[in-house]
Amino acid sequence: MRVVWIGIGSGAVALGAAGLIVPLVPTTPFLLVAAWAFSRSSPRLHGWLVTHPRFGPAIRDWQRHRAISRRAKFWAMVAIAATIATSLALGVGAAILAVQLVALACVTLFILSRPDAPACRD
Repeated sequence: MRVVWIGIGSGAVALGAAGLIVPLVPTTPFLLVAAWAFSRSSPRLHGWLVTHPRFGPAIRDWQRHRAISRRAKFWAMVAIAATIATSLALGVGAAILAVQLVALACVTLFILSRPDAPACRD
């Protein structure tokens, strides 16, 4: 089972890293999945991920406080707005647009309802 968890964690890290390059692909949710999977399979990989200078702060904020930084919230809202704008520009059908709007509204409510991450991180 350890190999399965490492595979899930590695795949999630790859998808999260892609989110740094590919617009509109989320990074943090994939990294949270990776941290969860690595915590079940590899203390070394889990430690690497949560102490990583780029990825670690968001993971630690979530694990300790269930919080999302203001910066992350801002960029999530930009991505959501860009997704809607792109769909409108491409003339996506009304039914698909309606489903997309409901899903993105739920995501927006979730993100904005989370507390801001503490200003002082350890």
